[in-house]
Amino acid sequence: MTLDDPEDRLQAQREPKLFLSRFKGPTIIDEVQYAPELFPLLKMRVDENPQRGQFWLSGSQQFHMMKNVTESLAGRVAILHLAGLSTRELLGEPDALPLQERLATPVRALEVGAIFERIWRGSYPALHDGRGLTPEEFYPAYVQTYLQRDVRDLARVGDESAFLLFMQLVAGRTGQLANVSEIANEADISSTTVRNWLSILEASGIIAMVEPYHSNANSKLVKARKMYVLDTGLAAWLGGWKSAESLARGAAAGAFLETYVVSEAMKGFYNRGQPPQFSFFRDHNDREVDVLSIDGQTLVPIEVKTTSRPDGRTARRLLIAESLKLNQGRGAIVCMVDKIYPLSDMVDAFPAGMV
Repeated sequence: MTLDDPEDRLQAQREPKLFLSRFKGPTIIDEVQYAPELFPLLKMRVDENPQRGQFWLSGSQQFHMMKNVTESLAGRVAILHLAGLSTRELLGEPDALPLQERLATPVRALEVGAIFERIWRGSYPALHDGRGLTPEEFYPAYVQTYLQRDVRDLARVGDESAFLLFMQLVAGRTGQLANVSEIANEADISSTTVRNWLSILEASGIIAMVEPYHSNANSKLVKARKMYVLDTGLAAWLGGWKSAESLARGAAAGAFLETYVVSEAMKGFYNRGQPPQFSFFRDHNDREVDVLSIDGQTLVPIEVKTTSRPDGRTARRLLIAESLKLNQGRGAIVCMVDKIYPLSDMVDAFPAGMV
């Protein structure tokens, strides 16, 4: 059942009790955010019969839907975040593996030459369903719809062109520290507006913020968060990249590859029904490791590079566990190689096509 259907939507809004009485078994209601009147009645139905799996609710407007879920169904639902298609899903393989297991589990890989085509195209299902829809056809309509449908009321956007410029500036900074004042200056808007709009993009699942690793034992670590546009195709379109080839050769290639690796790792967590559990390392001397996964007291460091020839010097930069008072686990440099091989006793080269 989808509330995209005008007749079903109208009944759900005007006669929610009658609408729900039509369904006796497990029921999927798509675009449920269009009928917030259903949520109090869903609460009553679940309280009367606590059997799991009676209702499956989905919607494309995450912010609106989650507002109703948290107000009416708190403690009564399991929440699954549905991100774009992962590479593992597109290749017909399971992807719900812990990050550490991914690094130790050889799987079918994208060819090196196909990685930036995957990054440029992005992860929205409409671009992979066989209809031949191109990014140039899909993303303009998506952004316009998103601006009109999801953002205008939430962010009180008076000037759509200002918001589009803001999104372009965010896309151009994917994989970088979130510098609010810098974005505000370039977009000619206030820092308060930038924070508000960033929070809406985050709540809507457009961007993700990754926290820096920090401990009370080390005050020299950067405290700012890193910002990622979760769909690399959307970021590429907003950034004006017209082809996979130009993106692969451009100055932003490293940031986009890192964004791709981080977003694929996040999808693995989401598809296990878990929030992403990793951070990054950066200190005031600009020492940096892109991804830190911590299992107990064991650190698994991951660096992302566009190189096809990672070296031992880069591998040594991942050996930071002692300075963080953690145990050193086996790390990886995710890069443009076609097979896994050791760079040192504790660090492997790992194909970006296997992420």
